[in-house]
Amino acid sequence: QVQLVESGGGLVQAGGSLRLSCAASRRTSSSLSMGWFRRAPWKGRVFVAGMNWSGGFTHYADSVKGRFTISRDSAKNTVNLQMNSLKPEDTAVYYCAASSSYSPRAQNFFNVWGQGTQVTVSS
Repeated sequence: QVQLVESGGGLVQAGGSLRLSCAASRRTSSSLSMGWFRRAPWKGRVFVAGMNWSGGFTHYADSVKGRFTISRDSAKNTVNLQMNSLKPEDTAVYYCAASSSYSPRAQNFFNVWGQGTQVTVSS
């Protein structure tokens, strides 16, 4: 079973930037794609961004397009989420996830989760 460890959360003012990182213990058939989800207070967990390891294909939620960028470092088994122009509504616990599907669009296949990292954006 692959294990995921997130880092990089914190407190930032609106308009600022943060970079989240997710280190995967190894790459297996259960981690063909990687993604980021978030859970805001009193809301369910929602998809933010994803990409596959092999082709680098990416997919974003409409709410973060143009502001967030997901990238990978295959040599380090690390997936990053660069978050720019942050808004108070981006405040949430962000989770790294691994999927057994080659397509990061297939959200139901994300079934391995990190512990989460808090991102707070003040207005």
